[in-house]
Amino acid sequence: MKKLKGCLYSASESNTKLPDLGPDLIMSEILPRLPAKCVGRAKKVCKEWLSCISSKEFVMMHCRHMCKGSRQKILSIGQESCFISSTTVDLVDEKTMITLPFHVRPSDVWILSSLNGLLCVCLRNTFEMLIWNPLIHSCINISDSKSYGFFKIYSDAVGLYIDSSNDYRVLHIKRGRFTVDVMAYSRRTSHWKRIPFLQKRHYHTNGYVWSGGTFCEDGLYFTVFQFWLAGDIVIIRFDVNTETFSEIGFPYVGNGETCQGNLVNMNNKLHVFVSHGFIDMAVDLWRYEGEHCLVLNYTC
Repeated sequence: MKKLKGCLYSASESNTKLPDLGPDLIMSEILPRLPAKCVGRAKKVCKEWLSCISSKEFVMMHCRHMCKGSRQKILSIGQESCFISSTTVDLVDEKTMITLPFHVRPSDVWILSSLNGLLCVCLRNTFEMLIWNPLIHSCINISDSKSYGFFKIYSDAVGLYIDSSNDYRVLHIKRGRFTVDVMAYSRRTSHWKRIPFLQKRHYHTNGYVWSGGTFCEDGLYFTVFQFWLAGDIVIIRFDVNTETFSEIGFPYVGNGETCQGNLVNMNNKLHVFVSHGFIDMAVDLWRYEGEHCLVLNYTC
């Protein structure tokens, strides 16, 4: 809250009273620029601040400000150590060592998904899944006695998203024999919920490779690649509001070339980098507008 107090103090020095700032200015220009810990404390000021800070719009504003300058951080996990560093050029060598909140070696931590500073991780020794915020040293174990929340490598897929009620959730896709089971964990209620998958779709076999989830607008997206058939890729979309799945066509590169795709959220629009070719490999950048895609750039 020091930054907020500093702003208000400077305002009073220039004969500007606090009411003159207006609640809209405080909510849109001051609070989104505060560090995460200060924002958490600001929730306790009043119900109006709590409602604003808990909204999806505020979260997006805060994340945009946190991604600027020295506020953007990189988490590096090595064999024996874990540290956070800045992306700013003149601060790139400054590292802060952090202690893991779980009893494993750093090399035994798998990062499954990330969203707004939160990480969904898996512990290699137990396969338990956890939600972890490295900046504020907060950690929640989301596995339970019913075998929910245990990650199986090479078959499961995971994605973090925010639903219509601004609740952070973990979507866990588990593939078994002839089945695809989907479970969603609520950070607010600490409970798992079963969600129906697509009917008559054979994505359960190990012949398909699933990516991690990419959250964008109101959807969580996965690429599903059948490596026995060159170029056979589809994008699976999970609508976070209706909790339904749908299939979206993958960008067509032609010539029957082998291709791969990596999804990314850029300015809250879904993009995909498509690499294709074997000897002469090329990479295209596509942007999705609804279920339609438009090629934006081409590089060799």
